[in-house]
Amino acid sequence: MTTAIEQAVTRAIETMHDNIGELLTIDDMAQAAMYSKFHFSREFQRMTGVSPRRFLSAIRLETAKRLLVETTFTVTEISHRVGYNSVGTFSSRFASSVGIPPTVFRQLGGFTSRIEVDLGGLVRSTELSTFRGEIRPPAGGALGRVFVGLFPTRVPEGKPAACTVLPRPGVFLLDQVPAGTWFLLAHSVPAAFDEVLTGDHAVSVGSVGPIEVRPTVPLLPIELRLRPARVLDPPVLLALLDARTIALSERTPVTDSA
Repeated sequence: MTTAIEQAVTRAIETMHDNIGELLTIDDMAQAAMYSKFHFSREFQRMTGVSPRRFLSAIRLETAKRLLVETTFTVTEISHRVGYNSVGTFSSRFASSVGIPPTVFRQLGGFTSRIEVDLGGLVRSTELSTFRGEIRPPAGGALGRVFVGLFPTRVPEGKPAACTVLPRPGVFLLDQVPAGTWFLLAHSVPAAFDEVLTGDHAVSVGSVGPIEVRPTVPLLPIELRLRPARVLDPPVLLALLDARTIALSERTPVTDSA
């Protein structure tokens, strides 16, 4: 059963989508949710895991991803349509969040052949940990390749601290994990869609965190069950891996050190 606060946050998110190119304030979002600004911001963060402003920024980039693939609008036109006054700022923000510049994203049809990792300047040493776990599919769902990564926030964007790609849900291993506080985020598309471009509506997602990683503290295996993405989930901003041309074994990571 949908709660009153879920309905309120959903109304705010729908307002974000409906006014993607406009200047939206916290007051505007709170008014759509029919809550006070303070109460709205607190409940929005609790329901989605991120602030309203951060969620809006993610929606704008998610919309830009779709427009780049589905339309012939120029990058400048798209940047204005999703609320950016400067195409340079838009392109920089897009590249840092999605992993590739908007022009390259369009050329590749919304896919990328690799995902780079960021060790935060750490060298490969005994300071890095190993993280194990298992990704489980939704009840009754058959999923294709699964991306698993560690991120500093609940939004899957930019360079993960560590990541791997599985051909299907199952056991995963993340090595070279730096110390820090991370969120384990995973996403996948249905097995039937594994070789075609699909929108984020077809993505299954899951998250666990925050997780404290310390070199001297053993990490217990974590089980993460995926589920269909909901309107309350922050968008997956990383470019989807090109499942059409990359053959992956069950534990082969598709990563490059930064």
